[in-house]
Amino acid sequence: MVDIWSGIASAFWLIVGLDTELLEISFLSLRVSLTAVAIACLIAMPFGAFLAVQRFRYRRLLISVINALMGLPPVVVGLVVYILLSRSGPFGVFGLLFTPSAMIIAQVIIITPLIASITHQSMRDLWAEYHDLLISMNATKAQRVRTLLWDGRRNLLTAALAGFGRAIGEVGAIMIVGGNIDHATRVLTTAIALETGKGDFALALGLGFVLIGLALAVNIAIHWLSGTERDRRW
Repeated sequence: MVDIWSGIASAFWLIVGLDTELLEISFLSLRVSLTAVAIACLIAMPFGAFLAVQRFRYRRLLISVINALMGLPPVVVGLVVYILLSRSGPFGVFGLLFTPSAMIIAQVIIITPLIASITHQSMRDLWAEYHDLLISMNATKAQRVRTLLWDGRRNLLTAALAGFGRAIGEVGAIMIVGGNIDHATRVLTTAIALETGKGDFALALGLGFVLIGLALAVNIAIHWLSGTERDRRW
């Protein structure tokens, strides 16, 4: 119980004092996770909508694979990305290993199936409602996908937020491909793991509370913007 209160006190003074290292770690965590979510959304949302409107052979198998990939172990993703980006790997020439870019790549691979699966489920329900209308209008497949994505944009926030929550809380893959290098690739989750290993549980808890606070702040901000958009429509 003492460690919990010490963690709360540590988090409070770190935030109030605008600790330079904490701000650096927090901003890097947000930059990596938000960039990964943005890239994953650009890939997964159109793909999920396409799966909802298009019928083709092995479609159900592909959907099953995507759903299965939601449980892909992050450490396995980190290992594969590490091998691909290492000096002996096919992409080693780019020098991306142990950089924020490698962390973003790993997070994109982890969260893309999650966002695609949630998007597909949302768009499937919307497609059942819009099917007859769009078919009667002779809309092309691209137009159908764009229509579903636009009209279902509020529902897609759930997919984006789920991806963000998974990304910002990731530690295994980030530790492998980022290396937890101070002032370079150290983010909140890896810093928590480091402080826990050192036995500084109060600071680890403090960083944990900061991580939770950042996640809540981003979620509240997105929901607020979503609510503002809805109010304007009315």
